[in-house]
Amino acid sequence: MSSNASHRAHPCAPVLSPEVRAALATHHPVVALESTIIAHGLPRPRNLRVAEELEGLVRSSGAVPATIAVLDGRAHIGLDKAQLERVATDPGMRKLGHRDLAPALATGASGATTVSATAFLAARAGLRVFATGGLGGVHREWTRTQDESADLRLLARTGITVVCAGVKSILDVPATLQRLETLGITVLGYGTGLFPGFYLTSSGEPVDWTVRTPEEVADVMRAQDVLGGPGGALVVANPVPVADQLDPALHDRVLAEALAECRERGIVGQAVTPFLLDRLMRGTGGASLEANLAAVRANVSLAARISGAWAARPPEGPAPRPGRAAGQ
Repeated sequence: MSSNASHRAHPCAPVLSPEVRAALATHHPVVALESTIIAHGLPRPRNLRVAEELEGLVRSSGAVPATIAVLDGRAHIGLDKAQLERVATDPGMRKLGHRDLAPALATGASGATTVSATAFLAARAGLRVFATGGLGGVHREWTRTQDESADLRLLARTGITVVCAGVKSILDVPATLQRLETLGITVLGYGTGLFPGFYLTSSGEPVDWTVRTPEEVADVMRAQDVLGGPGGALVVANPVPVADQLDPALHDRVLAEALAECRERGIVGQAVTPFLLDRLMRGTGGASLEANLAAVRANVSLAARISGAWAARPPEGPAPRPGRAAGQ
């Protein structure tokens, strides 16, 4: 085999944009962003405007955005303008979780990445901070359905810091927190002692640890590296601003009605989540979507600041973990 051939990238290896590659080489802050919200979470053409806005928020905080997606069988870490537009406008864009990545790469498929796929690919590329809206979690009536998001197990073995607004209120929040503890995933409340409720500033459930600055988060990340051990994620639970949260009384009423309708109609399994989200959207007159976007904006801005604090001082200790991914 020739020298050139031996150093040639495997066709299934992630492709880093020139900007992301340069940022990583110079220890410049980088923030990973998922693409599912662009392709599947928002109506067109607003989805593209939001995607550009989120990348702009990262840049305004001094970091480089790395929106992640799979295009024609290649995982891209950082998208150019044309690629971002394609994710936002292509109706054939699939929704890819971590388990879908290998088939998608092998068959030349294109898709937007969920939390699990984005976290996995970001960590593989050496990124350390990832911003999203909310994590997946344990679904209601878990004892009967055994329905749990793939996000949790993937994060339990992926060394990345995830900034989120908790988990959606349609899930079983106490059970999700218990599952995070069981899996050894550290949860920090950012400026709060209560776990955020995604659409709501608080779910009412306590968190064990509270941090108040990006520098404190970066210190926890460095302590993880020094300790070594299992490569689990660090979850930074950042509440949606009070002024932007969904009205709690409206939220509780609409969700209770939606859950009752779900039971009456016998909706189960994977059909439950889209049904409940649709009912929340319609029952709140679109306010749930606006609260969702407010949470994402706040998370992206905080993630950029955390990435800056992390990049300001190199990792210390014998067991650095940047880039450690699931299964490594």
